Amino acid sequence: MDINNAQKAEILAHALPHIQMYRKKIVVVKYGGNAMINEELKEAVMRDLVLLTTVGIKVVLVHGGGPEINKTLNRMNIESKFVDGLRVTDKDTVDVVQMVLAGKVNKDLVCQIGNMGGHAIGLSGMDGNMIECRPLDDKHGYVGEIMNVNTEVIDEVLNHSFIPVISTIGYDKNGNCYNINADTVAAAIAGALNAEALVSMTDIVGLLRDKDDDSTLIHRVYISDTPALIAEGIISGGMIPKIDSMTEALRQGVKKAFIIDGRVPHSILMELLTDEGMGTMFRSR
Repeated sequence: MDINNAQKAEILAHALPHIQMYRKKIVVVKYGGNAMINEELKEAVMRDLVLLTTVGIKVVLVHGGGPEINKTLNRMNIESKFVDGLRVTDKDTVDVVQMVLAGKVNKDLVCQIGNMGGHAIGLSGMDGNMIECRPLDDKHGYVGEIMNVNTEVIDEVLNHSFIPVISTIGYDKNGNCYNINADTVAAAIAGALNAEALVSMTDIVGLLRDKDDDSTLIHRVYISDTPALIAEGIISGGMIPKIDSMTEALRQGVKKAFIIDGRVPHSILMELLTDEGMGTMFRSR
């Protein structure tokens, strides 16, 4: 749809109160799914993050990279196994996870932000003793449960007006590397930073009352509502750990958490900078 200059100016004017609300505040974005695979969508997301930074919002990008890990494991003839939705991560697999997430995927995103005129620094949870872990359990191998988040290096990067781009691996005091669920990492970092908002980019439009009908989108949920929604089956399956992570972030002081459709170009701008939003917003009260 073509819009004229007057309409463009009107859009910017309507965005102003939202920009003022988030200016100088921290927004943590969890990035994954199809928005990460499709090059056109990836370009749109990176441009949006640069725009948010340009208007004074402190953006922290937390990314996964499951498809790229799968591709590399296949090339190396290492079988991918999943239990309870989490990758079983033996020593060979965790070496690949570290290489792909902290290396290729992370640096590709940093480069793309730079090409959009932004400034980013690639980090992992192993840098600056950021994310200390212990094994989640015996059956998943080197899958980490977060014990502590040290935000010192993130704060330093934000204070120099760079976007921290963080891959979801952690460490223990024996020097082991751990693979960690991206939603868990984003929520823990948002809580530790006392972020204004946590945004999870997914492959669904948000929380639906009927999972097969996008028109049943639930626009706002209070965390006190979630047990009833789980009992009704509205929150189920893979959505439960995602919302558990968001709930934990809100309990740690994050003001708002959003699930948005990363398949829609500029979805993060529509959620943060418009009155209507486009996904599901979670609040503590």
